[in-house]
Amino acid sequence: MRRVFAFCSALLLFAAVPISAKAEAVSVSSFAAVLYEPQSGRVLFAKNADEKRPMASTTKLMTALIAAEQLSADSVVTVPEEAVRVEGSAVGLRGGDTLTVRDLLAGLLLSSGNDAANALALLCDNSLEAFAVRMNQQAARLGMSRTVFVTPSGLDKGDHASTVRDMALLGAAALKQPLVATLCQTKQTAIAINGTPITITNHNRLLWLYEDAVGLKTGFTKKSGKCLVSAAERDGVTLVCATFNGGDYWNDHISLYEYGFAQTVSVPLKTPALPTVTVCGGVTSSVAVESDTLSEVVLFKDEAALLKTEWQLPPFVWAPVTAGESVGTLQYTVNDRVVAEAPLKIKETVAAREATPFYKKWQKQWGVLWHAVIK
Repeated sequence: MRRVFAFCSALLLFAAVPISAKAEAVSVSSFAAVLYEPQSGRVLFAKNADEKRPMASTTKLMTALIAAEQLSADSVVTVPEEAVRVEGSAVGLRGGDTLTVRDLLAGLLLSSGNDAANALALLCDNSLEAFAVRMNQQAARLGMSRTVFVTPSGLDKGDHASTVRDMALLGAAALKQPLVATLCQTKQTAIAINGTPITITNHNRLLWLYEDAVGLKTGFTKKSGKCLVSAAERDGVTLVCATFNGGDYWNDHISLYEYGFAQTVSVPLKTPALPTVTVCGGVTSSVAVESDTLSEVVLFKDEAALLKTEWQLPPFVWAPVTAGESVGTLQYTVNDRVVAEAPLKIKETVAAREATPFYKKWQKQWGVLWHAVIK
């Protein structure tokens, strides 16, 4: 027998998802824009989403993501002399300065320090070129198929470019890295350079303009124009927005978020009563199954009433079976589209029943026959 139930899986690839027709009512000044719901991997709005353009300092999200994974946040490091020979926005570092990796990341993400970007790159690799290779490898893992990283800071050089679709993927990945996510939503903080504290302020004005904003990173060069990758959370729904070459880009993001939150809802996933599975050759004839606890799934509001659950299980399993062993799948679906799923697992270990020797089976059968004859 088959029934319906669920799992919560985050999808990062969203290239072939249709866009709601209601998106036509949203107008943005930016040349390119994407509004992305990372749990389902769906695009809620797109404008020139796959046009490659320079992305300026939004690049620093990738630099931060790699550095946070490779370096210990509390480690005290020395700024390489080569790192500070850079133009544009800076924390004000000098070669030989000492500070923690955490403070370097803060300078990177809040002050958009190109010196901090170079320092982190050189602490991870022996050259900026080697770090760029690492950035592109990470981009490939995230599905950023139209992105080329050349500099850790986002300064224009060579083929350094991306798309808003790719940068939305990067923004979603940054939200999953705890230190990066925390720093990106920090409005102001103190860092210490050579033991001397200084206060730095986040360049991302959206944190002040929009109460649901939780990051992420601004960017600007003459070539790129105003760029912004941001994120916002409301009532259990997280959305990521990326825009390139913006005019009124703060209001572009606010308008897109208001549109997106009006279309989506976070639906709790309740675990149903699950059946038992027949066990052949075991010390017990059946065993219960269980699933990981599931929380919620993000849907369009008109999909919530269509949410169904089902499970797939074999008609029986052979003993022995071990607790935690996967034997089936639990799914939530909307119009036959799987929106969440998880494995169904054996709840308790069931040992195999000890085999009866042949001579004992023979004795038992003849005993039954003899008893019948005498009777």
